Amino acid sequence: MALAKLGVVVLDCPDPHALAGFYAEVLGGTPTVETDGDDVWIDLEVPGGTPLAFQSAPGHVPPQWPSDGSQQFHLDLVVDDLDAAEKGVLALGAKALDAEDRERSFRVYADPAGHPFCLCAC
Repeated sequence: MALAKLGVVVLDCPDPHALAGFYAEVLGGTPTVETDGDDVWIDLEVPGGTPLAFQSAPGHVPPQWPSDGSQQFHLDLVVDDLDAAEKGVLALGAKALDAEDRERSFRVYADPAGHPFCLCAC
């Protein structure tokens, strides 16, 4: 029996509005904003998936990739067409980190705040 259920995946970032907009374009959904003074929290209910949230972190330092250390966290996003999805995420501000090998079933990118994510073929 599980002890808990995954509620939401939260990404720290310097600009929650911008990052929530990026993922809303990539995954669908409409961001919902909550504020408490200077703190900003944005929820994104992802259609058919685990919700994402974006939390204001002014001192955010993105992980270095590649690195000898751990990237600590990344998202695997399943797509039907790697080339089309790549074109779309790059147009939205993603940066290619390791997308040169066209024979693999995945490609690695960073979102606009520097979090690594993979586009993975079904």
